[in-house]
Amino acid sequence: MHAQIVLFDGFDPLDVIAPYEVLHAGGMASDGAVTVELVSAEGPREVTGGIGGTALRATAALDPDRADLVLVPGAAGRVGDPGEIPDEVAGAGARDRDAPLPVLLGRTLTTGLPALLKRAMDDPDVTVAAVCGGSLVLAMAGLLEGRHATTHHLGLDLLDATGARAIRARVVDDGDLVTGAGVTSALDLGLYLLERELGPRVAHAVEDLFAHERRGTVWRARGPVPTPF
Repeated sequence: MHAQIVLFDGFDPLDVIAPYEVLHAGGMASDGAVTVELVSAEGPREVTGGIGGTALRATAALDPDRADLVLVPGAAGRVGDPGEIPDEVAGAGARDRDAPLPVLLGRTLTTGLPALLKRAMDDPDVTVAAVCGGSLVLAMAGLLEGRHATTHHLGLDLLDATGARAIRARVVDDGDLVTGAGVTSALDLGLYLLERELGPRVAHAVEDLFAHERRGTVWRARGPVPTPF
């Protein structure tokens, strides 16, 4: 499995580094069955994150034809108000570190990222994953209508408003779409993706290496619908 983790201006570093380390360790534990790289819509470049000017280097362009897994992180910044998106998405100062989260996420719509993510979503051989606000990037690009997904609990209403079927769960598996909730769920998401691809023994070995136990039940649209409490 070759994974590409997307960088965009204002990304949340933990959303990126947590799954990167988990997937990289999974490759080490499986004789190279998993490979992972950092990419951007624009190709190789230094990409500035949303916390203290932290930057990571994208070593390649996002290319769904080369990927089995594309993972989209969220952004880091002040919470802000979803109503700020329409007025500021294409405005000046696109790299303003004080921009609220909805604006940082919304600005991805002015780049080549949505078209590339649509290609990934349209390819049945590619799994698209997202952490935290990464689900909102997909949703605001119109790619999650009717799909089960989760995001940070503060963004669930916005996710629902885009036509997605928002689920309040740590990790949601909707087939070729797998999403994680708040930022620390990136660890759980990465471990679950390893289990899905390589089985529980490799995932458990990485979990043990990181001294981290996954939380919660992975939500899937299976089984009887629960009776309301």
